[in-house]
Amino acid sequence: MDEALALAKAAEAHGEVPVGALVVDALGTIIGRGRNLRENNHDPTAHAEVLAIRDACSAIESWRLEKCTLIVTLEPCPMCLAAAHQARVSKIIFAAHDPKGGALSLGYHLHADERTNHRFVIEQVEHPECGSILTEFFRKKRLLAKAIKSSSE
Repeated sequence: MDEALALAKAAEAHGEVPVGALVVDALGTIIGRGRNLRENNHDPTAHAEVLAIRDACSAIESWRLEKCTLIVTLEPCPMCLAAAHQARVSKIIFAAHDPKGGALSLGYHLHADERTNHRFVIEQVEHPECGSILTEFFRKKRLLAKAIKSSSE
């Protein structure tokens, strides 16, 4: 998770929401990395998880990430959960809950739906810095917006 957090910090340094993701193979080798790039790429799909999945698939020259784990600093949104499902990951590990945008928090359980052709494990781990970096990022954004509003009045 520390490596994913480093990617989140790199995202923040470039003005992005600080989320980082990794894909590791069955041996624990990192085969894909991603950090949020929505703002810089002008792409609503450029979430850390999607970019890590793309990177991993390119590295192994296959769209199937069977026996691979997606590690992410923030609970995946519904789009990212679906991307992990389509990539056939075996497991997702995340640190911080996202009550307003996280797939699990919103009630999407695609990973365990018996109507689908693929199921996988999702696990939350404790890593307080993954949540605190997001809290601080959005606190600064609100303060900046308030300062801009005050100066324009």
